[in-house]
Amino acid sequence: MAQYDVLIVGAGHGGAQAAVALRQNKFEGTIAIVGDEPELPYERPPLSKEYFSGEKSFDRILIRPATFWAERNVDMLLGKRVESVDPAGHAVTLTDGSTIGYGKLIWATGGAPRKLTCSGHHLSGVHGVRTREDADRMLGEMERTTNVVVIGGGYIGLEAAAVLSKFGKKVTVLEALDRVLARVAGEALSRFYEAEHRAHGVDVQLGAKVDCIVGDDQDRVTGVQMHDGTVIPADMVIVGIGIVPAVEPLIAAGAAGGNGVDVDEYCRTSLPDIYAIGDCAMHANPFADGARIRLESVQNANDQATTAAKHILGGTDAYHAVPWFWSNQYDLRLQTMGLSMGYDETIVRGDPANRSFSVVYLKNGRVLALDCVNAVKDYVQGKALVTGGVSPDKASLADPEIPLKSLLPA
Repeated sequence: MAQYDVLIVGAGHGGAQAAVALRQNKFEGTIAIVGDEPELPYERPPLSKEYFSGEKSFDRILIRPATFWAERNVDMLLGKRVESVDPAGHAVTLTDGSTIGYGKLIWATGGAPRKLTCSGHHLSGVHGVRTREDADRMLGEMERTTNVVVIGGGYIGLEAAAVLSKFGKKVTVLEALDRVLARVAGEALSRFYEAEHRAHGVDVQLGAKVDCIVGDDQDRVTGVQMHDGTVIPADMVIVGIGIVPAVEPLIAAGAAGGNGVDVDEYCRTSLPDIYAIGDCAMHANPFADGARIRLESVQNANDQATTAAKHILGGTDAYHAVPWFWSNQYDLRLQTMGLSMGYDETIVRGDPANRSFSVVYLKNGRVLALDCVNAVKDYVQGKALVTGGVSPDKASLADPEIPLKSLLPA
């Protein structure tokens, strides 16, 4: 049986950063990363942005080149999947029946795209966007694709819609709620992006109820049937309705959790010597007033990876990182600082018509978060307002001519 001092399951951002952080902090033991894809760890966000649009080759989205891992003695066990975990025996079993022992285990598996449950969900031409293979499969179908339906008006769906409209495709976005980005942003930002996509020729349909996916006798998608019986033509359907955290082996082994696996402030699960990080880790977040949440972001994966690595090495620094996110659509760069959940007021800085503005989210007058569209200074300076829990003068906050850094307490 192969044996490693630290075994990392998952070759995404979190898994890669865990190995990097261990070596940066002088860990001299053996390390291996198990990944279910054949590729070395690569960046996921560009899959629906720069990689999908052809702006970046795959080599340019690798987190590190092959030589980096070899020089640091990190074994890459790629194209392999963990089927079960034995916490008592400190070992995992792979789907091929082989077993790997570990001293410490870091679970960094992220999640799988949530699938439609309606009839036709299995048809050829229906895609999620989570892996290089997903993106390559869609790119391979571009020449024969005219009509695209995107189900889900979140960031993944909107980013894909922006790229596809650049390709000259007829794109329809179907959002079940009354506005896009409803789960992650305020109405001002939602309405701005709805207008932008419509201005670029995207048909954004709100309150859209999908009945089923329809196809031809070759089991290839031909359309999306709505609840009222109308059928929207589709040569391709992209499903962006969230992810299901990949934690089944840990839960089956007895780890506390449900929608993800529960971790403490050091990213430890309830099982001995097992950590969990990234999209699959349910943690108490200080920027969500201590609520237990999962954060699906590169920032969270990287910072939790560093927390876990340092704890393995005897450190006592708890996870405490301000969340941040970004999204590229058309020529718009959205940067988010903090978490807007629970806000009771929003203030818009600048004029959305100028395509450069910020939405500030408040709770009881305190700044929780900012969504900054083509407004880098607000994003950079707003961090101190979020981390400091500042309650600035609202008139000054709304004035884009007043720098946010000037609103900090003396």
